[in-house]
Amino acid sequence: MLRLAAPFAIAILVGPLIFGLAATMAPAFGFFPPLGGNYFSLEPFQRLFERPGLIQSVSLSLTSALITPLVALSSVALFVAGWSGTPIFQKLQHFISPLLSVPHAAAAFGLAFLIAPSGWILRIISPELTGLERPPDLLIIHDALGITMMIGLIVKEIPFLLLVTLAALPQVDAQRNLQVVRGLGYGRLAGFSFALWPRIYAQIRLAVYAVIAYASGVVDVAIILGPNSPAPLSPRLLGWMNDPDVLMRFEASAGAVLQLGVTILALLIWWVGEKSLGTFRKYLCRNGHRYSKDQLLCQFSLVWICLSAGVVFLGLIILAIWSVAGFWSFPDAIPDLFTAKNWIRSLPGLSQPFINSLLIGAAATILAISISLACLENEVRNLRTNYPRALLIIYLPLLIPQTGFVFGLQIFFLWIDLDTTMLALVLVHLIFVFPYVFLSLSAPWRAWDMRYRSIAHGIGASDNRVFWKIRFPMMIRAILIAMAVGFAISIGQYLPTVLIGAGRQPTITTEAVALASGGDRRIIGVYAFLQMSLPFAGFALATLLPAILFRNRIDMKAA
Repeated sequence: MLRLAAPFAIAILVGPLIFGLAATMAPAFGFFPPLGGNYFSLEPFQRLFERPGLIQSVSLSLTSALITPLVALSSVALFVAGWSGTPIFQKLQHFISPLLSVPHAAAAFGLAFLIAPSGWILRIISPELTGLERPPDLLIIHDALGITMMIGLIVKEIPFLLLVTLAALPQVDAQRNLQVVRGLGYGRLAGFSFALWPRIYAQIRLAVYAVIAYASGVVDVAIILGPNSPAPLSPRLLGWMNDPDVLMRFEASAGAVLQLGVTILALLIWWVGEKSLGTFRKYLCRNGHRYSKDQLLCQFSLVWICLSAGVVFLGLIILAIWSVAGFWSFPDAIPDLFTAKNWIRSLPGLSQPFINSLLIGAAATILAISISLACLENEVRNLRTNYPRALLIIYLPLLIPQTGFVFGLQIFFLWIDLDTTMLALVLVHLIFVFPYVFLSLSAPWRAWDMRYRSIAHGIGASDNRVFWKIRFPMMIRAILIAMAVGFAISIGQYLPTVLIGAGRQPTITTEAVALASGGDRRIIGVYAFLQMSLPFAGFALATLLPAILFRNRIDMKAA
């Protein structure tokens, strides 16, 4: 049965992608018989290109797809190069890691509450430093250039890229190589860039491409922080897909194909940039300079990483404060009173989204961890792996913008009469949860000492007994962490939930983003804080359960 695990996993990932892309492409070229599209044509694209502001929308999406990974990856590379192996690096690593569990929407709301004209930053310096008694008339949130949106994406992607970089460091023997290049007189940044970064980047390239794809087609962060007139391409596509005029689906599908083209273009530009920077790096290696005076840049990288992490943490604190705030006028730094009325007022509307979020997240995570364990155990028992080839398949749902195939999946679920059902939402969440669960679990699973298996076989234990009695208990901490990651990814899913659920299966995330157009920060604070709390609860359980289970086993506590 385990031999079927890998084909089943591939079917889960590739099948929906193929059908979703096909069901998106056909209406984009005018073929959709249920709506009268019986022949292929370019009319949907003609109507799409007549849309006002389309060029600006495409430009915003493309710019976001390039600037977000560039700044986030540069920040991570400089920080790791300048501070790896130091006590500060170890402390910040543990400080930043929890930010991976924060949903993008919650981080975006927190940033908005911080830097808005009436946000907390201006409140703490007004009126003493600014002289302001009223919020200034500044367009910070929803600015036309999308700068705030890109800042929100950058501070959220830095923890992700940092963690995948940290996972790659042990595989390149970082400390020994850095000692060698420093002994040759190179500075920390130059030695890291010349000796280690090419090999590290080769391992994290697909993760960077996933960030590019996400930034090019992001919807929830764009709705909360991005421009409105015009909006980036993906939020506009969501509006066209939900338009009461069903014929707008042709145009929305054409836009989804255009979005796919924007993502491919961004990836091609990035690939060209990779080659160019690689050539430039070789030139710097050969010119003989050691670039040892890099202390200022190292200090800047530390300050920037601390600032980006601090912005997210501070934003989450502000969300918590707004959720219990009473009257809070500008420029007061704290509310006049704290009250539970906001939560009490929100409870009737919170119950169903909360239950849906738990059920969908738990079901998708359990399915993902079960399939991952089956795939990895089959790999161990057969003593072979096609990991490099399989990795590309695993990353496929992350490399294709969601608007490129979720539109088609909506048509598929309509066709099989599963639309708006809980089962459909669990299946579509599984597409995005499984890659993260598998990638989180695969490295520790493969690092397990196989001598335990050999000893168990020597005393007559079967493979099944080895799995349940030895390997599974020893790997329970890694399994729970992978499940917590998967649950966090499910909680943060917005576009698949909105489209497949059609508003009939609301979750905390869909309700929180829907509140973005309103002006009640207290209710937004309640929903966003709860959205943030669910993933944190998952990681807390993943930390506490092994401590409780192995409280009398010293060696297992460190497993």
